[in-house]
This record gives sequence, C-alpha cells and structure tokens, in this order.
Amino acid sequence: MTPLIIVTLVVVWQFVLVGYTFTLAGNAADEAVRVGTAAPPGGRAAACQEAGLSKLGDAWRGNAEVTCGGAGYVTADVTLRVPVLFPGLIDFPFPVHGHAGAVEEDDGD
Repeated sequence: MTPLIIVTLVVVWQFVLVGYTFTLAGNAADEAVRVGTAAPPGGRAAACQEAGLSKLGDAWRGNAEVTCGGAGYVTADVTLRVPVLFPGLIDFPFPVHGHAGAVEEDDGD
C-alpha cells in the first residue's frame, strides 16, 4: 500500500507543478503587457521582457521566453517549461504558454 501512496503523491505533486507553471506563465504575460502598454514604442520590447521575467523564480526564468509586440494593442507571450518533480533540475520537453494583451496607454498629447 505504501508504494501506491507514494506514487499517488508524486503524480499529484507533478500536476501541482504543471498548474503552477501555467499560473506563472499567465501572470508573467500580464505583468509584461502591463509594463509594455506604458512604455514608449522604442523601448517597449525590452521593458516588456524585463517585466515578464522579473516575476519568475530562478527555476522558471532559465528557459523562459518573453516576446512582446503590437502597436495600439500590445501583446505579450510567455513560454515556460514544466519542471520534473523539483524546479531547477530537469524540465519536461513540452512548453507552457501564457498570453496577454491590452490597449496601449495614451500619453495625453
């Protein structure tokens, strides 16, 4: 019975990591697009990428990809890898995507 309990706990923990990675990807995309809408168009990509990476822990930041774009309607896409059992050691080969978009802020001119 003990091996079955241990295997069940490992599987549940892995599903928690998958869900947490989806949550992180969505939150990072939201943060990136929030900063991207307020940044000037020339520095938008760098500001957006920095904001998207800033909310990620070290285990997820290493393989993270943040891309931003758009004019008028700013979008941010974040791609993360799901760790296997312990964040920072080894990742599953499939990516998790987060996407967000928002209308560009008017500078009042």
